Amino acid sequence: MKRSEINRAYREAKACFEKNNWQLPPEPRWDISDFGLGEFDKTGLVLVNLAEEAEYCEKLMYCRNNQVTPLHTHAKKKEDIICRQGRLAMELWAGHPEKTPKGKSFRLKRNGKEFEVHSGDVAVLEAGERVTLTPGIYHAFWGASEECVIGEVSTANDDVNDNYFVNSEIGRYPGIEEDECPLVRLVSEEPYIGHLRPATPAKGGDGFAPL
Repeated sequence: MKRSEINRAYREAKACFEKNNWQLPPEPRWDISDFGLGEFDKTGLVLVNLAEEAEYCEKLMYCRNNQVTPLHTHAKKKEDIICRQGRLAMELWAGHPEKTPKGKSFRLKRNGKEFEVHSGDVAVLEAGERVTLTPGIYHAFWGASEECVIGEVSTANDDVNDNYFVNSEIGRYPGIEEDECPLVRLVSEEPYIGHLRPATPAKGGDGFAPL
């Protein structure tokens, strides 16, 4: 993923949060990914980690219309996905889509009340609505409005080891091509993400670009 794409996504998400009065904490931890597919406008997500405790996690996310976070599940994490602003579409499966019959019914909570879902169905959440996802439920989501602000409240989060994507070519954190100076450093560039190498400075640059 090019640094210029990351910078553009950062600007757009930051502007959307500010426009909708979402105040970020001091020194927010940004996470911007094209999932290693190289088509951020089609398959990508902007995330801000708001709380990262041993027992729970909270995130604020941003995507554009039809910008997809691909089908995946978690082995350990239970989460609420919340549409905070705009409209959010979610594709839901009881199990792995290649092993689960399309239309197989299962039950989830929407806004705290159980409802029946059929594998492969798409649920559209309006602002304020939420879906509770338990481990093993496969899900993809994308904006069903021009812009969408999404919340996530979950049990302990492990983005390195607890994301299982249907597409085996997907990587949770992108490699970065440095074509301009960074406006922000991502969580994937922090030293404790051990399997990832820190990004190198852009040619001719030695630090952060001015806002």
